[in-house]
Amino acid sequence: MSGILNIAVQAAYNAGNIIQQESKNIGRLKVDRKGHNDYVSEVDKKAEQIIINTILKAFPDHNILGEEEGNIDNGSDFTWIIDPLDGTTNYLHGHPQYSISIAVKHQDKITHAAIFDPNRNDIYTAELGKGARLNNGRIRVSTTANLADSLLATGFPTYDMSLLDKYMPIFKEMLLSTSGQRRAGSAALDLAYVAAGMVDGFWEFNLKPWDIAAGYLLVKEAGGLVCDFNGGQEMLDSGNIIAANPKLVSPILKIIQKY
Repeated sequence: MSGILNIAVQAAYNAGNIIQQESKNIGRLKVDRKGHNDYVSEVDKKAEQIIINTILKAFPDHNILGEEEGNIDNGSDFTWIIDPLDGTTNYLHGHPQYSISIAVKHQDKITHAAIFDPNRNDIYTAELGKGARLNNGRIRVSTTANLADSLLATGFPTYDMSLLDKYMPIFKEMLLSTSGQRRAGSAALDLAYVAAGMVDGFWEFNLKPWDIAAGYLLVKEAGGLVCDFNGGQEMLDSGNIIAANPKLVSPILKIIQKY
């Protein structure tokens, strides 16, 4: 691994350690509500600070774009995009589906990615042009050729309920057109699962850059395709994303564009 990816992995592990330690005290955690169904705990903030400290110790001049409070603009060509705890609602309920997501953007390209699942001790990594890995092994997207045979992941628009009227008809048609859909609660892990071939595709509305950035690179480096709902590459700006093996992106996009 490159020096940058090594630091991303180290930062993810450091954050995972504190997240798992604090999981024993969930009932005593201080939790604030940022918005509808949008929570931030003191663990999110601690984990983010640990990640930032790890990054800046190695790369003090780099920029940081964090979900909680860690936005640092040093005028660098390198920006670290971090979600210290993707799946906070799951975490606060003791549901073991959450992750740490860290990506590095150099100028206008995502170049490095690490997603850590602390419950399974799985680390997903990717470097631009060098493929994607799960722990010590290479991963590839699935080879499922037909939407009818596919298993898709998605996420409900829980933060903005005004999107439900658009979401539900799409969800219904996807459900009727596939062998199943899963809503696990961590978009970063969903994208990692696409990269590893554990699900065939993923689609969701209204995500944030820190939800998408690392998973985007993982899927691309694992041989998949990623686009927004217009078939373009504005996922980080729009928050709307489709990621799948190359045979399934078009039929997924076709259903979404109907609505």
